[in-house]
Amino acid sequence: MLAGACPEPRPELRPEIHFAGWRRRVGPNSGLSGVCCGCCWARSHLEMWWFQQGLSFLPSALVIWTAAAFIFSYITAITLHHVDPALPYISDTGTMAPEKCLFGVMLNIAAVLCIATIYVRYKQVHALSPEEPQIIKLNKAGLALGLLSCLGLSIVANFQKTSIFVAHVCGAVLTFGLGSFYMFVQTILSYKMQPKIHSKQVFWIRLVAVIWCGISAFIMMTCSSLLYSGHFGSDIVQKLHWNPEDKGYVLHMITTAAEWSMSFSFFGFFLTYIRDFQKISLRVEANIQGLTLYDTSPCLINSERTHLLSKDS
Repeated sequence: MLAGACPEPRPELRPEIHFAGWRRRVGPNSGLSGVCCGCCWARSHLEMWWFQQGLSFLPSALVIWTAAAFIFSYITAITLHHVDPALPYISDTGTMAPEKCLFGVMLNIAAVLCIATIYVRYKQVHALSPEEPQIIKLNKAGLALGLLSCLGLSIVANFQKTSIFVAHVCGAVLTFGLGSFYMFVQTILSYKMQPKIHSKQVFWIRLVAVIWCGISAFIMMTCSSLLYSGHFGSDIVQKLHWNPEDKGYVLHMITTAAEWSMSFSFFGFFLTYIRDFQKISLRVEANIQGLTLYDTSPCLINSERTHLLSKDS
């Protein structure tokens, strides 16, 4: 090799997604790269806690962290008498300081966890069904819907309804509306992938969660439309304290109950990802294109392949 010349480049390495009992290489063709003994995977995972297997901690952390954001902001708002204890709107518990600071920070982190969970699910479905055109289209649609829903969650966290009502409502529509469609798309994917890849039980559980979400969304939209129609006063948007004698109190309670119910349906849906994520791990690869950061001509020097978020199975 001539002095100063670039060393012979190594073969290009691609990220891999690992599943229980076999390994699939992610690339343009997404072909099967190798098979390993499934009993080895089972033996190694018997020594792990359930949240240590694959990426199962992602949906678990998402649900636990989001629930904690709701609970902590609710407790703070109740303690400071900023809202009524009986079923306030979720966003009402994050309207006033200091709970709005906690609410905003925790929901922003929840949005990041949600993005990671949705992306891993997208890569998993893509690797399991690389040659199914209909599944590929649905999977991409699900990814887009999920990411927009995460954007809406961040908007809800940072724009309180008492400050910028329009932005808050847009964020809520993105979060709950597109989030519901995301759940629906993933349920369709589960139906199309069962029983070969998905079990029928998983499909039925996700279908129940989608129906639960749909009923809650219908009740919430119907009652909130009546509540904010203008027949119950113009200060409804800014109102944080309700008495049973107030006009629209029943509609308010039904709307808030439906909102909490819808949130719980999201929690239940994402918890169904835990078992699926126990059988997947992602790798990240860094390719060095030159001897220094000042090289102008690209030249593959070294590749470093490390795990992304989980240990190799």
